[in-house]
Amino acid sequence: MPGNQENITRIHLDDKEFILIATAHVSRQSAEQVKEVIESERPDSVCVELDEQRYQNIKEGSKWQETDIFKIIKAKKATLLLVNLLLSSFQKRIAKQFGINPGQEMIQGIKSAEEIGATLVLADRNIQITFSRIWNNVGFWGKFKLLMEIILSIFSDETITEEEMEKLKSQDMLDSILADFTKSFPRLKVPLVDERDQYLAQKIREAPGQKIVAVLGAAHVPGIKEEIKREHDLTALTQLPPKSNIGKIIGWSLPALIIAIILYTFIANPSAGTDQTLSWILWTGSFAAIGTALAFGHPLSILTAFLVAPITTLHPLLAAGWFAGLTQAYVSRPSVRDFENITEDIFSFKGFWNNKVTRILLIVTMANVGGSIGTLIGGFDVVRRFLENI
Repeated sequence: MPGNQENITRIHLDDKEFILIATAHVSRQSAEQVKEVIESERPDSVCVELDEQRYQNIKEGSKWQETDIFKIIKAKKATLLLVNLLLSSFQKRIAKQFGINPGQEMIQGIKSAEEIGATLVLADRNIQITFSRIWNNVGFWGKFKLLMEIILSIFSDETITEEEMEKLKSQDMLDSILADFTKSFPRLKVPLVDERDQYLAQKIREAPGQKIVAVLGAAHVPGIKEEIKREHDLTALTQLPPKSNIGKIIGWSLPALIIAIILYTFIANPSAGTDQTLSWILWTGSFAAIGTALAFGHPLSILTAFLVAPITTLHPLLAAGWFAGLTQAYVSRPSVRDFENITEDIFSFKGFWNNKVTRILLIVTMANVGGSIGTLIGGFDVVRRFLENI
């Protein structure tokens, strides 16, 4: 019988036995226990806390060299990919400190399932769906704060002690970084933990056979123990949240209001209208350009951000960062080596900025953040000038 039974939970439901193994995603001992449990129990199915995308990355490598950076920017996924890379770098930094491979317990689960001929079940929800549901829950300033906290966590040069490592056994990669952030934004717990508990529990319930072993991050085990007793709708849990009508109304009405104010001022006082227009251009363009410059964008990318921001900030379906990122990708196209080096470059602040791929992602994000700040300041200035001239 495998040691450390505290990390093993047995549940009997109907005619099935579920054996949940609570693991730390960067723990060598967790990987060893996974191997021991699967070999001794010889289950019909092995469920792992992976989705198809992460499973393929483990089996075939990330294949960064095949990534189409232009397609990512056009699909509006640059910031999500950036967050994904930042989270991945945090996990790899911890794993590197302890001389182990991140996710080794999941790799071991896959290997052991193959060795005993058990059915492998990819039980986790697609990571991009989880990120999207988180992203839609926090608002603009929440997104900015989330991104900054993740970056500060990633590039901290503090080492992880053995005691802190043990604490990580109660959290997975996402939870360990976002735990403090959820205190300020409690709604994050729903898509980050609760929904995934429900999704994982349902996939484990549906696994074929009478004996099922599930390899899970320890943070999910308490929730899954309760959720596995109930049926859950996987379709509802994988739907991307629709944008609220209020958001759409605000997104279109504010730019329309700004344009209307400037046009009215032009009619009433052409000189004041010209000042308003210049103010809008300078505030939005300058902040988008500053954001691009902070990400060490090419001069043409900085210029592009400045030129397009006054227009894109008035159109809810456009963003200055997309154009700045596309320009950067065109004038400084990433090489195969840049894609191949991502997994090493994300370990350091310097590497993240020097790698052409991550720099493009940073440019998209920083230009959009800068443009949004410029929109707020520029909008207030337009209204101020309007009130002074009516």
